Amino acid sequence: MTAQTGFHDGELAVQDRAGVRAQAARLGGAMLATPDLNGGMSAFLAARDFAVLTARDADGRLWTSPLFSTPGFLQARDRELRVRALPGPGDPLGDLVADQPVGLLAIEFSTRRRVRVNGILTHVDSLGSAGMQISVDQAYGNCPKYIHPRRLEHVDSSPRPVERSSTLSAEHERLIANADTFFLGTIHPTRGADASHRGGPPGFVHVDGDVLWWPDYPGNNMFNSFGNLAVDPSAALLFIDFDTGTTLHVSGKAAVEWVTPSDSDGGTGRRVNLAVESVVWGARIGLHGGPPTT
Repeated sequence: MTAQTGFHDGELAVQDRAGVRAQAARLGGAMLATPDLNGGMSAFLAARDFAVLTARDADGRLWTSPLFSTPGFLQARDRELRVRALPGPGDPLGDLVADQPVGLLAIEFSTRRRVRVNGILTHVDSLGSAGMQISVDQAYGNCPKYIHPRRLEHVDSSPRPVERSSTLSAEHERLIANADTFFLGTIHPTRGADASHRGGPPGFVHVDGDVLWWPDYPGNNMFNSFGNLAVDPSAALLFIDFDTGTTLHVSGKAAVEWVTPSDSDGGTGRRVNLAVESVVWGARIGLHGGPPTT
């Protein structure tokens, strides 16, 4: 995949449909320019202990997975990002392979700051200094909208059996119904993968059988995720129970639906429907998310 800058065809199509192409262009020049991971961005990444990764497994299915480690596990310089962590036991990306596009989102919940880093996974080392290397094509910050402040604490977590299925259970639905946060992974066939954050009031993600849907609240008008979905419907969702560290991974096909604007979607008239194809439930990460300190 050749590194490219600027918006791709899917992003431009959605921007046109939403009537915000001019606003997006004003942001895109600075935010989607050739990345420089030195300076402030490098310092922000180095201070993080939590990130999520979007990639395909060995069978080609798209997933989004958590990475939770000690500050310093993200080391950025120039256009390279060294990640000194890998998805944990039972995670659907536990068999992560190199030479593929990936998207990484580093987030600090307490200050509501986030950075997206997209590029090519050039190396995976599961032995010794376990981790991965990403050659970065895009790196930029996002606004703090819809990030719910919380403080992440490292806790001991006992392993539990991981369940795989093609449908959602009642237990899965309860976690989704209580969630105020999830992470969304999408991909474009030539412009790479992306990991993003979605937040709202508890219950903003709705379950209708094996279809999930959620409203699209007003954002930065760049439509990175929606632009990918306009070209490739592959999508991956990650929900985390911040009380127990239990994860729910959902992979399927998603589409943007344009509906009559209402208060429930902030007046945008957009929502996303995802048809569930594969579910991985029960893998734990050693975190607890409590209220932020004052």
